[in-house]
Amino acid sequence: MELERIKQMDKITFKTSIGTFAGNEHEDAYEFLGIPYAKAGRFEYCKRIDTYEGVFDAGKMGNACPQYRQFYPNIQSRERLFYFNEFRRGLDFTYDEDCLNLNIYTPNNKTACPVVLFFHGGGFNSGCNAEEPFRGYELAKRGIVSVFANYRVGVFGYFSHEAIEKRFGRNGNFGLDDQLNAIHWVKEHIKEFGGDENNISIMGQSAGAISVQYHCLNHENEGLFNRAVMMSGGGMFPKFSLPKKANETYDYWHEFMELAGCRSFEEFRNADLKTIFDAYEAIKQRRKDSINNMMPVIDGYLLKDSIDQLIKDPLKIDYMIGYTNCDLYAPIMAHIGNRFAYDNGAYVYYFDIDQPGDDNKAFHSCDLRYMFGRLKTSWRPFRKEDEKVSEQMMDYLCSFAENGDPNRQGRILWQKTDGKNRKVLCFRLNETKMGRPSFIKLTMNMLKRGEPRA
Repeated sequence: MELERIKQMDKITFKTSIGTFAGNEHEDAYEFLGIPYAKAGRFEYCKRIDTYEGVFDAGKMGNACPQYRQFYPNIQSRERLFYFNEFRRGLDFTYDEDCLNLNIYTPNNKTACPVVLFFHGGGFNSGCNAEEPFRGYELAKRGIVSVFANYRVGVFGYFSHEAIEKRFGRNGNFGLDDQLNAIHWVKEHIKEFGGDENNISIMGQSAGAISVQYHCLNHENEGLFNRAVMMSGGGMFPKFSLPKKANETYDYWHEFMELAGCRSFEEFRNADLKTIFDAYEAIKQRRKDSINNMMPVIDGYLLKDSIDQLIKDPLKIDYMIGYTNCDLYAPIMAHIGNRFAYDNGAYVYYFDIDQPGDDNKAFHSCDLRYMFGRLKTSWRPFRKEDEKVSEQMMDYLCSFAENGDPNRQGRILWQKTDGKNRKVLCFRLNETKMGRPSFIKLTMNMLKRGEPRA
């Protein structure tokens, strides 16, 4: 790569073999935003983009996939308002079906750096890479190239229909396929941005973590990445929440199309966004199973079999798993993460720090700000002890990304959880050490507190 500094507005230009990118220069990192890695029509599988003409403006965030919050933000809901305040307030978002883009953060003037590719959460029906705390400045200080990927969500990510099967010989899973194409793009091109294409960790939280695990259950992905990090989403979930076969979702999607006033696949493929999200709101009033149908499916391609069979033989790579004391279904999340670690060996952490500012405990996704060093951008009155834990978590993550072992000099020894060692690394406000989570506490938090509320 060739660098050209443009002093006005702290801009930096990268001349690479695939194109020229104009990004932002920060003290310890170069930032390249909204780089398209693929393009797709509605209900079509994406095609990667590998060349860029002219100078691509990578100085601003790209589009997010259209999602319900465009038309129905519903922040009168205390749960919706809570997450809006945590990760979205004060930020601007643009939505468009042309949304398959990457944000790349790379250390200044370094090459062959370890790479972390992150997939956001959002229940498979929302979220994007422009939300807080998805910024890679602090990881760049530690010599890591980080990439935050957008992918299709909701209707656009997981619609299944007979016409799709007939045309492509596969069905649904557009969002999961987008992610796989993002992995391929990073594998092929991240060296242009200072990354080591032979040292890639894929990482995700919640639905992003579940997605990461699904990629780890497909042996066709051997050699694409070296390790995986799953935050609040690793392990074998209860059967009722597992992917169905694509054809088992048809009745849901047929009803969805009827509510949108569409009599054919072609009509639905051309329906305007407002019509689609009106139908989504309507079907949620009729049925309680939207979450079970608007998610990955067993397609025989990306998910070749049921998860309870595939999980018996995951990729033989390095794993890191984490969960919090008031996670979604907290005792279940802890149990399935530990179970996967016992069977496959993984570095497991338990985040046991109730967040300052309200009584929502260590809520689902609160550990993200610590992992990416973004405590100072939050409204919460974080303490010096929180900053210390954040530094620890980033150090562990970066060491893991370097060589599969999170340990480094000066940090508490993190032992792998496996068939011999059942302890995990417990992050608490004034102490980090190996130990065992209290399942009584996890259960009581789930029963008494449940979902976070503003």
